[in-house]
Amino acid sequence: MIKMAEEKKPKPEFKKPMPKQEQKPADDPNYRHIVRVVNTDLKGEKKVHMALHKIKGVSFMFSNFVCYMAKVDPLKKAGNLTDEEVARLEDVIRNPATYNAPTWLLNRQNDYETGHDMHLITTDLNLMIDNDLKRMKKVKSYKGLRHTWGQPVRGQRTKSNFRKNKGKVSLGVVKKAAAPKKA
Repeated sequence: MIKMAEEKKPKPEFKKPMPKQEQKPADDPNYRHIVRVVNTDLKGEKKVHMALHKIKGVSFMFSNFVCYMAKVDPLKKAGNLTDEEVARLEDVIRNPATYNAPTWLLNRQNDYETGHDMHLITTDLNLMIDNDLKRMKKVKSYKGLRHTWGQPVRGQRTKSNFRKNKGKVSLGVVKKAAAPKKA
């Protein structure tokens, strides 16, 4: 068979996207450089879903969930949030169970004391982690003993990592100096 010469189609011209006109702080009189959400200062120039990461206990997935449930555009700058939007964000962050958050999204599932699924943030999270460590040390569980000894808890190797004073002393075995012979 003889192949017929295919006509070359002209390449489509790609139009360069128009640069987005970002709103500058000076343009908007309601712009705030620092936004206070859940007792944490968030930078106003960051996007909302990224700024929420500054709050201890808020991860990437959780911040997306919060923005979706609070009906706030996650790509909006945090400095352009209204007081009503900030209040909605705080409510979703503090009470995710009322917004039907899936249990895998919460950071405290099947709590030891209450048995409930909950999501802890800021100082509550720090306090609960400390209580868990103290309880493990008190009952002398394997993890508690490893925490007490300052050893890695989750099965990491200890021969090469987790050595103390790496800069001061070389790793490995050091022979003792030979005692001087008596004459």
